[in-house]
Amino acid sequence: MSERRVVVVVYEGAMALDITGPIEVFDTASRLLTTPTAGYRIDLVSADAPAVRTSCGMTVHASPLEGEQGPIDTLVVPGGWSLGSALKDRALVSWIGAAATRSRRIASVCGGSFLLAEAGLLDGRRATTHWAYSDALASRYPGVTVDAEPIFVWDGRFVTSAGVSTGIDMALALVEADHGAEIALATARFLVLFLKRHGGQAQFSTVLDAQLAAHPPIRTAQEWILDNLHRPLTVPDIAWQARMSPRNFARVFRREVGTTPGQYIERARVGRARELLEVTDLTSGQIAGRCGFGTTETFIRAFGRTLGIAPGEYRRRFHVTPPPAIDGPLPADRSAT
Repeated sequence: MSERRVVVVVYEGAMALDITGPIEVFDTASRLLTTPTAGYRIDLVSADAPAVRTSCGMTVHASPLEGEQGPIDTLVVPGGWSLGSALKDRALVSWIGAAATRSRRIASVCGGSFLLAEAGLLDGRRATTHWAYSDALASRYPGVTVDAEPIFVWDGRFVTSAGVSTGIDMALALVEADHGAEIALATARFLVLFLKRHGGQAQFSTVLDAQLAAHPPIRTAQEWILDNLHRPLTVPDIAWQARMSPRNFARVFRREVGTTPGQYIERARVGRARELLEVTDLTSGQIAGRCGFGTTETFIRAFGRTLGIAPGEYRRRFHVTPPPAIDGPLPADRSAT
């Protein structure tokens, strides 16, 4: 199998993580494959070649758009603070539209979906973008069905991801489609990602919820919840940890976190259950007990309600055997071969 060619179109002011996040996923997957030639070849192209300054000031080197030819496996279009200027660049937009016709699949990160829509590629399709700009995408391009909730949306050949870091989740999904769940999860683990999120997960994940609390007592309560998921958890018990009355705690918690304590607990328990499904062979009953669901039926219902997939199916798709301990050199630098 030959390498899959990934072409990332970059422009002045594009967001660096929109570019580097997916690239690192593809590159790491290539290094972990037993057959390196089955991996990915990454090309950066730009109208501003050879040196392109990203929004944070980092410079990336790219080849000229006009010199880029041949079939493309995956075309990646990032977003950025300069998106307004990019949308007015008719040569860039036209190039994206033409390149899409010779691409097996087309992906966007964050505001990159605006460029795909401007090129007319998303008409009649479902797509997402950064939550802060979903209304603008829907208003500017009424032919696009905008879903602001998922971290990425897959519609035919087109995969659009939400804000910034979700380009990493999207790239992991593309790797999984190409090489299977084991390589995708191995890639996520090697990159020390907290978890591998599926596309249907909301843009505000359980991890983000924990980071949203600005009030120290609420943060203390959240940490205590995460350390005690196996126990029955009541609002009075949690409020005591925050040294607040139950009524005041529930009110402040919802204001700070954006969800009720009960909803937060359920999502945290589902998150813990996901980890156990991925890396252990525990039964559903055992997982239910460790995560504090009480009964297996309660666990299955909560898992399906939160993630839209049954625990058994989730395990079938994402469970991997932990890799053996490294007793040799780290993955080789393929650029040196």
